[in-house]
Amino acid sequence: MLLPKKYILSIFLVTLSWGWSKSQEFNCRVTVNSDQVQTSERSVFTDMENSFTQFINDSEWTEDTYQNLEKIKCNMIITLENTQTSIGNFQANVQIQSARPVYGSDYESILLNFADRDWQFEYVEAQPLQYNDNTFQANLTSILAFYAYIMLGLDYDSFSELGGTLYFQKALDVVNNAQQSNRPGWNALGSTRNRYWLSENLTNTQMVELRRGLYKYQRLALDTFSDDPDNSRKLIVEVLREFRKVRNVYPNSILVIAFLDAKSDELINIFSDGNLQVRREAYDILVAIDPTNSNEYERIIKGS
Repeated sequence: MLLPKKYILSIFLVTLSWGWSKSQEFNCRVTVNSDQVQTSERSVFTDMENSFTQFINDSEWTEDTYQNLEKIKCNMIITLENTQTSIGNFQANVQIQSARPVYGSDYESILLNFADRDWQFEYVEAQPLQYNDNTFQANLTSILAFYAYIMLGLDYDSFSELGGTLYFQKALDVVNNAQQSNRPGWNALGSTRNRYWLSENLTNTQMVELRRGLYKYQRLALDTFSDDPDNSRKLIVEVLREFRKVRNVYPNSILVIAFLDAKSDELINIFSDGNLQVRREAYDILVAIDPTNSNEYERIIKGS
């Protein structure tokens, strides 16, 4: 796979003179919740929502060509806090979600469901957003680019084993470039649930089996679930065993936490039926690696 182009990305869709343009990779919906911000100038929030959406959807993040039906579906729910120190400076809590379809069904499986509480950025209404892979230009576009690459990496990993390596490396490059800003979320200190650690886990060779597990889970198990659900459940139990191994070594791994945040409801539905012994093992592993949700996992034992 070729390296993505490296150039300044514009929030505006460039249409070539003969009416054709390369299909971009995302179908992302951005929602900005500004209820907590006390200001009479509300138009900036609508502009912000549109600009963020265009930046994600209209930029070319890869060298691959995507058909419309292949675009990655994602959501960003940005909740602004009323902590402005000056006009144009914002702080937010953000929920980022992405999903991919399951073969032979109309079901969409969540790949990422991540809460980022460390968004600090500047935004001026109607000002174009610029980003360059090679340098840090603004905290806002670095954050947006980081999650674009994370979502791409997870999507590629789900279709081919370790297929997302290039994009996880690019996300790591964003982290390294952004560390000079001294903004929260880019460094190892302070929190184990931030962008730094998400990127670290996804590029850590000691955790590579988790990425292989994502491929086994999505491509080998879910995509074939309708043909052989019992075999798919066994494959997913194998994946859960690998997650348990990693959690035993890295108890605070954000990658394990992120996997469960994305998959816990899906796992409960998958194992609410089928062979009781397989369901029991799945339950035991899930309770071991995610004890705070043990009551929810009891639905596995009770069955559908």
